[in-house]
Amino acid sequence: MTRRAPSPPPDADAAPVARRGFFVAVGRGALWLARLPWRLVRLLRRAALLALLAVLFAVALFRVVDPPITPYMAAEVHRLGGVQQDWVPLERIAPAMARAAVAAEDARFCRHWGLDIRAVRAAIEDGGRRGGSTISQQVVKNVYLWHGRSWPRKALEAALTPVVEAAWPKRRILEVYLNVAEFGEGVFGVGAAARHHFDTTAAGLSPAQAAALAAILPAPKLRDPAAPSARLRRRAAAIRDGAATLARDGRDGCFVADADG
Repeated sequence: MTRRAPSPPPDADAAPVARRGFFVAVGRGALWLARLPWRLVRLLRRAALLALLAVLFAVALFRVVDPPITPYMAAEVHRLGGVQQDWVPLERIAPAMARAAVAAEDARFCRHWGLDIRAVRAAIEDGGRRGGSTISQQVVKNVYLWHGRSWPRKALEAALTPVVEAAWPKRRILEVYLNVAEFGEGVFGVGAAARHHFDTTAAGLSPAQAAALAAILPAPKLRDPAAPSARLRRRAAAIRDGAATLARDGRDGCFVADADG
């Protein structure tokens, strides 16, 4: 009968080495977890920087390039199958139209830096029945953001508006506004609005027609400037008076050039 060779004695150093390997792995894992928040912070910081650069680029771009479409316009194209819009430079828009829009939507347009605290306070005191948004805020909303009353959109709008005000002249802000504002179902900009409602051009709008178009801006899908109700006629008359006051007081100087009249 053959005898088996005795098994070698267990390595006394193996167990401590295994334990050390385990603790090293645990330590490395703990260190990685400890560093994870900082990695997230760095990632978020980089993402925020990229977003800021993208916004600044978009603001600088549309100072000289006409926005081809807006998010809301794109949604309407999808819903309706198409929209009407003809971009018209401000110098080819009747000064009466520019004054009427400012009189209706933002009478202190030339005197604020994008956010009109007085208008916001008046809107709050009025129980929210009147809007507190300036023309500059509406441009930011229409060109860069989405429609709606959510707080995230309002916060972004409030942050972006001073940037646009600093980068764009007032004439450019009003020009973009008049070309992207909605003036009816699928009708965007005063060029398309003048043709659609009055069979004329943006330059050919009379003071009465301009006031009628400005009067529908709070609810353009529900109001017809060519066949106004008595209430809409009263509003248009008030806007026309306000536009005349702007011209008389010189409060249109930031957007109406001397050559425009």
